[in-house]
Amino acid sequence: MAQVAVGGVEQQREVRPARPETSGRTTLRRHSAFQRRRDRRGLWFVLPFIVVFVMFLVVPLIYAVYTSFFTTRLIGGTVFSGFANYTEALTSGAFWTGMGRTILFAAIQVPIMIIIAAFFAAMFDLGVSRFGGFFRTVFFLPFAVPAVVATSMWGSMLQTQVGVFPKIFADLGLPNPNFFGPGHLLGVIVLIAIWEWTGLTIIILYTALRSVPREVVESAVVDGAKLSRIVTRIKLPIIRPAIILVVIINVIGALQLFTEPYLLAPIAPNVSSNYTPTLYMYNEAFSAQFYNFAAAIAVVLALVIIIISGVFLFSQRRKGAVI
Repeated sequence: MAQVAVGGVEQQREVRPARPETSGRTTLRRHSAFQRRRDRRGLWFVLPFIVVFVMFLVVPLIYAVYTSFFTTRLIGGTVFSGFANYTEALTSGAFWTGMGRTILFAAIQVPIMIIIAAFFAAMFDLGVSRFGGFFRTVFFLPFAVPAVVATSMWGSMLQTQVGVFPKIFADLGLPNPNFFGPGHLLGVIVLIAIWEWTGLTIIILYTALRSVPREVVESAVVDGAKLSRIVTRIKLPIIRPAIILVVIINVIGALQLFTEPYLLAPIAPNVSSNYTPTLYMYNEAFSAQFYNFAAAIAVVLALVIIIISGVFLFSQRRKGAVI
Protein backbone atom coordinates (compact mmCIF):
# COMPACT_ATOMS: atom_id res chain seq x y z
CA MET A 1 0.00 0.00 0.00
CA ALA A 2 1.22 3.54 -0.79
CA GLN A 3 -0.09 6.91 0.47
CA VAL A 4 -0.86 9.56 -2.17
CA ALA A 5 -1.86 13.16 -1.39
CA VAL A 6 -4.82 14.31 -3.48
CA GLY A 7 -6.14 17.78 -2.79
CA GLY A 8 -4.45 17.82 0.61
CA VAL A 9 -6.10 14.56 1.65
CA GLU A 10 -3.96 11.49 1.97
CA GLN A 11 -5.39 8.42 0.26
CA GLN A 12 -4.17 4.89 0.14
CA ARG A 13 -3.68 3.13 -3.21
CA GLU A 14 -2.66 -0.39 -3.87
CA VAL A 15 0.58 -0.72 -5.79
CA ARG A 16 0.58 -3.76 -8.03
CA PRO A 17 3.84 -5.56 -8.62
CA ALA A 18 5.30 -5.34 -12.12
CA ARG A 19 4.72 -8.29 -14.45
CA PRO A 20 7.70 -10.51 -14.94
CA GLU A 21 9.53 -10.17 -18.27
CA THR A 22 9.34 -13.89 -18.87
CA SER A 23 5.88 -13.60 -20.45
CA GLY A 24 7.25 -11.50 -23.31
CA ARG A 25 10.11 -13.93 -23.85
CA THR A 26 7.64 -16.82 -23.85
CA THR A 27 5.59 -15.05 -26.53
CA LEU A 28 8.69 -14.54 -28.67
CA ARG A 29 9.66 -18.18 -28.32
CA ARG A 30 6.16 -19.27 -29.30
CA HIS A 31 6.21 -16.92 -32.29
CA SER A 32 9.60 -18.17 -33.49
CA ALA A 33 8.48 -21.78 -33.05
CA PHE A 34 5.40 -21.03 -35.15
CA GLN A 35 7.58 -19.44 -37.83
CA ARG A 36 9.78 -22.55 -37.96
CA ARG A 37 6.75 -24.84 -38.26
CA ARG A 38 5.28 -22.63 -40.98
CA ASP A 39 8.56 -22.67 -42.92
CA ARG A 40 8.70 -26.45 -42.70
CA ARG A 41 5.15 -26.71 -44.00
CA GLY A 42 6.07 -24.49 -46.94
CA LEU A 43 9.00 -26.77 -47.72
CA TRP A 44 6.64 -29.71 -48.22
CA PHE A 45 4.71 -27.71 -50.83
CA VAL A 46 7.81 -26.83 -52.88
CA LEU A 47 9.46 -30.23 -52.43
CA PRO A 48 7.84 -31.83 -55.54
CA PHE A 49 9.14 -28.99 -57.72
CA ILE A 50 12.60 -29.23 -56.17
CA VAL A 51 12.72 -32.99 -56.82
CA VAL A 52 11.61 -32.63 -60.46
CA PHE A 53 13.98 -29.69 -60.99
CA VAL A 54 16.96 -31.61 -59.65
CA MET A 55 16.13 -34.85 -61.50
CA PHE A 56 15.38 -33.38 -64.92
CA LEU A 57 17.60 -30.30 -65.02
CA VAL A 58 20.42 -30.30 -62.49
CA VAL A 59 21.39 -33.99 -62.81
CA PRO A 60 21.35 -34.03 -66.66
CA LEU A 61 23.35 -30.81 -66.69
CA ILE A 62 25.98 -32.23 -64.37
CA TYR A 63 26.09 -35.44 -66.42
CA ALA A 64 26.52 -33.47 -69.66
CA VAL A 65 29.43 -31.54 -68.20
CA TYR A 66 30.98 -34.77 -66.94
CA THR A 67 30.52 -36.55 -70.28
CA SER A 68 32.04 -33.67 -72.24
CA PHE A 69 35.46 -34.34 -70.69
CA PHE A 70 35.66 -37.85 -72.18
CA THR A 71 35.96 -39.31 -75.66
CA THR A 72 34.64 -42.69 -76.78
CA ARG A 73 36.77 -44.50 -79.36
CA LEU A 74 36.28 -47.72 -81.26
CA ILE A 75 39.65 -48.90 -80.02
CA GLY A 76 40.43 -48.04 -76.44
CA GLY A 77 36.92 -47.34 -75.21
CA THR A 78 36.06 -44.19 -73.29
CA VAL A 79 39.08 -42.17 -72.21
CA PHE A 80 39.53 -38.85 -70.46
CA SER A 81 40.27 -36.13 -73.01
CA GLY A 82 40.13 -32.97 -70.93
CA PHE A 83 39.10 -29.88 -72.90
CA ALA A 84 39.64 -31.47 -76.32
CA ASN A 85 35.91 -31.57 -77.08
CA TYR A 86 35.52 -27.93 -76.07
CA THR A 87 38.46 -26.92 -78.24
CA GLU A 88 36.91 -28.72 -81.20
CA ALA A 89 33.51 -27.10 -80.55
CA LEU A 90 34.93 -23.59 -80.18
CA THR A 91 36.98 -23.93 -83.38
CA SER A 92 34.18 -25.59 -85.37
CA GLY A 93 33.03 -23.46 -88.27
CA ALA A 94 29.78 -25.44 -88.46
CA PHE A 95 28.90 -24.53 -84.88
CA TRP A 96 29.53 -20.81 -85.29
CA THR A 97 27.74 -20.70 -88.64
CA GLY A 98 24.65 -22.13 -86.99
CA MET A 99 25.07 -19.77 -84.03
CA GLY A 100 25.24 -16.75 -86.34
CA ARG A 101 22.10 -17.88 -88.15
CA THR A 102 20.29 -18.39 -84.85
CA ILE A 103 21.31 -14.93 -83.57
CA LEU A 104 20.02 -13.43 -86.82
CA PHE A 105 16.76 -15.32 -86.33
CA ALA A 106 16.42 -13.95 -82.77
CA ALA A 107 17.26 -10.41 -83.92
CA ILE A 108 14.40 -10.55 -86.45
CA GLN A 109 11.77 -12.60 -84.65
CA VAL A 110 11.89 -11.19 -81.10
CA PRO A 111 11.49 -7.44 -81.89
CA ILE A 112 8.71 -8.03 -84.43
CA MET A 113 6.83 -10.28 -82.02
CA ILE A 114 7.24 -7.84 -79.10
CA ILE A 115 5.92 -4.93 -81.17
CA ILE A 116 2.88 -6.92 -82.36
CA ALA A 117 2.18 -8.24 -78.86
CA ALA A 118 2.55 -4.80 -77.23
CA PHE A 119 0.16 -3.26 -79.77
CA PHE A 120 -2.61 -5.80 -79.25
CA ALA A 121 -2.08 -5.91 -75.47
CA ALA A 122 -2.51 -2.12 -75.35
CA MET A 123 -5.65 -2.32 -77.48
CA PHE A 124 -7.15 -4.96 -75.19
CA ASP A 125 -6.19 -3.00 -72.08
CA LEU A 126 -7.74 0.25 -73.35
CA GLY A 127 -10.92 -1.55 -74.36
CA VAL A 128 -10.68 -0.27 -77.93
CA SER A 129 -11.76 -3.61 -79.39
CA ARG A 130 -15.09 -5.15 -78.52
CA PHE A 131 -15.25 -8.76 -77.29
CA GLY A 132 -11.74 -8.47 -75.89
CA GLY A 133 -11.98 -11.75 -73.96
CA PHE A 134 -12.92 -13.66 -77.10
CA PHE A 135 -10.07 -12.19 -79.15
CA ARG A 136 -7.55 -12.79 -76.37
CA THR A 137 -8.55 -16.45 -76.42
CA VAL A 138 -8.21 -16.58 -80.21
CA PHE A 139 -4.76 -15.01 -80.05
CA PHE A 140 -3.68 -17.43 -77.32
CA LEU A 141 -4.81 -20.58 -79.17
CA PRO A 142 -1.68 -20.90 -81.38
CA PHE A 143 0.45 -21.19 -78.25
CA ALA A 144 -1.67 -24.16 -77.18
CA VAL A 145 -0.84 -25.91 -80.47
CA PRO A 146 2.32 -28.07 -80.15
CA ALA A 147 5.29 -26.79 -82.13
CA VAL A 148 5.42 -30.04 -84.11
CA VAL A 149 1.82 -29.61 -85.26
CA ALA A 150 2.29 -25.92 -86.04
CA THR A 151 5.41 -26.53 -88.11
CA SER A 152 3.80 -29.40 -90.03
CA MET A 153 0.70 -27.28 -90.69
CA TRP A 154 2.64 -24.29 -92.01
CA GLY A 155 4.95 -26.57 -93.98
CA SER A 156 2.02 -28.16 -95.79
CA MET A 157 0.40 -24.76 -96.52
CA LEU A 158 3.63 -23.32 -97.93
CA GLN A 159 4.85 -26.39 -99.81
CA THR A 160 5.63 -25.59 -103.42
CA GLN A 161 3.43 -28.11 -105.28
CA VAL A 162 0.43 -28.73 -103.03
CA GLY A 163 0.44 -25.80 -100.59
CA VAL A 164 -2.42 -23.35 -100.24
CA PHE A 165 -0.33 -20.20 -100.55
CA PRO A 166 1.54 -21.23 -103.74
CA LYS A 167 -1.86 -21.97 -105.32
CA ILE A 168 -3.11 -18.52 -104.31
CA PHE A 169 -0.03 -16.98 -105.91
CA ALA A 170 -0.63 -19.02 -109.07
CA ASP A 171 -4.32 -18.00 -109.24
CA LEU A 172 -3.30 -14.34 -108.95
CA GLY A 173 -0.81 -14.76 -111.77
CA LEU A 174 2.17 -14.19 -109.47
CA PRO A 175 5.40 -16.21 -109.68
CA ASN A 176 5.95 -19.04 -107.25
CA PRO A 177 7.92 -17.55 -104.33
CA ASN A 178 9.51 -20.90 -103.36
CA PHE A 179 9.07 -20.37 -99.63
CA PHE A 180 11.62 -23.05 -98.77
CA GLY A 181 14.36 -21.68 -100.99
CA PRO A 182 17.59 -20.24 -99.59
CA GLY A 183 16.24 -16.67 -99.60
CA HIS A 184 12.95 -17.35 -97.81
CA LEU A 185 13.55 -20.27 -95.44
CA LEU A 186 14.62 -18.15 -92.46
CA GLY A 187 11.62 -15.88 -93.00
CA VAL A 188 9.30 -18.89 -92.96
CA ILE A 189 10.76 -20.05 -89.63
CA VAL A 190 10.35 -16.51 -88.26
CA LEU A 191 6.71 -16.52 -89.40
CA ILE A 192 6.02 -19.84 -87.68
CA ALA A 193 7.70 -18.74 -84.44
CA ILE A 194 5.77 -15.46 -84.37
CA TRP A 195 2.51 -17.32 -84.95
CA GLU A 196 3.31 -19.70 -82.10
CA TRP A 197 4.54 -17.29 -79.40
CA THR A 198 2.75 -13.97 -79.96
CA GLY A 199 -0.38 -15.08 -78.11
CA LEU A 200 1.47 -15.89 -74.90
CA THR A 201 3.39 -12.61 -75.09
CA ILE A 202 0.13 -10.69 -75.51
CA ILE A 203 -1.32 -12.29 -72.37
CA ILE A 204 1.81 -11.50 -70.32
CA LEU A 205 1.93 -7.86 -71.41
CA TYR A 206 -1.83 -7.44 -71.07
CA THR A 207 -1.67 -8.73 -67.48
CA ALA A 208 1.15 -6.29 -66.73
CA LEU A 209 -0.80 -3.39 -68.25
CA ARG A 210 -3.82 -4.19 -66.12
CA SER A 211 -1.67 -3.78 -63.01
CA VAL A 212 -0.86 -0.13 -63.82
CA PRO A 213 -2.60 2.11 -61.21
CA ARG A 214 -5.70 3.81 -62.57
CA GLU A 215 -4.79 7.04 -60.79
CA VAL A 216 -1.77 7.48 -63.05
CA VAL A 217 -3.84 7.08 -66.20
CA GLU A 218 -6.65 9.30 -64.89
CA SER A 219 -4.15 12.05 -64.07
CA ALA A 220 -2.78 11.89 -67.61
CA VAL A 221 -6.31 12.09 -69.05
CA VAL A 222 -7.10 15.12 -66.89
CA ASP A 223 -3.90 16.78 -68.12
CA GLY A 224 -5.10 16.30 -71.69
CA ALA A 225 -2.67 13.57 -72.78
CA LYS A 226 -3.53 11.75 -75.98
CA LEU A 227 -4.31 8.04 -75.97
CA SER A 228 -1.16 7.17 -77.88
CA ARG A 229 1.04 9.11 -75.45
CA ILE A 230 -0.63 7.46 -72.46
CA VAL A 231 0.36 4.08 -73.88
CA THR A 232 3.86 4.91 -75.11
CA ARG A 233 4.98 7.38 -72.43
CA ILE A 234 3.18 6.12 -69.31
CA LYS A 235 1.97 2.53 -69.48
CA LEU A 236 4.74 0.84 -71.45
CA PRO A 237 7.56 2.43 -69.38
CA ILE A 238 5.83 1.28 -66.18
CA ILE A 239 5.68 -2.34 -67.39
CA ARG A 240 9.29 -2.26 -68.57
CA PRO A 241 10.32 -5.15 -66.26
CA ALA A 242 7.64 -7.36 -67.85
CA ILE A 243 8.85 -6.42 -71.33
CA ILE A 244 12.44 -7.23 -70.38
CA LEU A 245 11.32 -10.59 -68.97
CA VAL A 246 9.48 -11.41 -72.20
CA VAL A 247 12.51 -10.41 -74.28
CA ILE A 248 14.85 -12.64 -72.26
CA ILE A 249 12.49 -15.63 -72.43
CA ASN A 250 12.08 -15.31 -76.19
CA VAL A 251 15.78 -14.74 -76.85
CA ILE A 252 16.63 -17.90 -74.90
CA GLY A 253 13.97 -19.81 -76.82
CA ALA A 254 15.22 -18.44 -80.15
CA LEU A 255 18.81 -19.48 -79.45
CA GLN A 256 17.54 -23.02 -78.81
CA LEU A 257 15.76 -23.20 -82.18
CA PHE A 258 15.41 -26.85 -83.20
CA THR A 259 11.89 -28.11 -83.92
CA GLU A 260 11.09 -25.94 -86.95
CA PRO A 261 14.26 -26.55 -89.01
CA TYR A 262 14.33 -30.23 -88.05
CA LEU A 263 10.78 -30.84 -89.31
CA LEU A 264 11.20 -28.65 -92.40
CA ALA A 265 14.39 -30.44 -93.48
CA PRO A 266 12.60 -33.03 -95.72
CA ILE A 267 10.92 -30.30 -97.80
CA ALA A 268 13.63 -27.65 -97.45
CA PRO A 269 16.91 -28.89 -98.95
CA ASN A 270 18.76 -25.84 -97.60
CA VAL A 271 18.39 -27.05 -94.01
CA SER A 272 21.84 -28.48 -93.37
CA SER A 273 22.93 -30.58 -90.44
CA ASN A 274 24.39 -27.48 -88.79
CA TYR A 275 21.53 -25.09 -89.55
CA THR A 276 21.28 -24.27 -85.83
CA PRO A 277 23.56 -25.22 -82.91
CA THR A 278 20.91 -27.50 -81.42
CA LEU A 279 20.37 -29.25 -84.76
CA TYR A 280 24.13 -29.64 -85.13
CA MET A 281 24.36 -31.05 -81.60
CA TYR A 282 21.48 -33.47 -82.31
CA ASN A 283 23.08 -34.79 -85.51
CA GLU A 284 26.47 -35.20 -83.86
CA ALA A 285 24.92 -37.15 -80.99
CA PHE A 286 22.39 -39.38 -82.73
CA SER A 287 23.59 -39.58 -86.33
CA ALA A 288 27.36 -39.53 -85.92
CA GLN A 289 27.29 -41.11 -82.41
CA PHE A 290 29.69 -38.49 -81.02
CA TYR A 291 27.92 -38.11 -77.69
CA ASN A 292 30.86 -36.54 -75.86
CA PHE A 293 31.38 -33.89 -78.52
CA ALA A 294 27.64 -33.17 -78.54
CA ALA A 295 27.71 -32.71 -74.76
CA ALA A 296 30.52 -30.16 -75.17
CA ILE A 297 28.45 -28.31 -77.78
CA ALA A 298 25.50 -28.24 -75.36
CA VAL A 299 27.65 -26.77 -72.59
CA VAL A 300 29.13 -24.13 -74.91
CA LEU A 301 25.66 -23.20 -76.16
CA ALA A 302 24.43 -22.88 -72.57
CA LEU A 303 27.37 -20.58 -71.74
CA VAL A 304 26.65 -18.44 -74.81
CA ILE A 305 23.00 -18.09 -73.77
CA ILE A 306 24.02 -17.19 -70.20
CA ILE A 307 26.49 -14.57 -71.45
CA ILE A 308 23.99 -12.97 -73.84
CA SER A 309 21.25 -12.92 -71.19
CA GLY A 310 23.65 -11.59 -68.56
CA VAL A 311 24.92 -8.78 -70.79
CA PHE A 312 21.36 -7.78 -71.64
CA LEU A 313 20.30 -7.77 -67.98
CA PHE A 314 23.37 -5.80 -66.95
CA SER A 315 22.74 -3.20 -69.65
CA GLN A 316 19.14 -2.80 -68.52
CA ARG A 317 20.18 -2.41 -64.89
CA ARG A 318 22.65 0.27 -65.95
CA LYS A 319 19.69 2.11 -67.48
CA GLY A 320 17.80 1.93 -64.18
CA ALA A 321 15.43 -0.96 -64.87
CA VAL A 322 14.28 -2.89 -61.80
CA ILE A 323 14.21 -6.59 -62.71
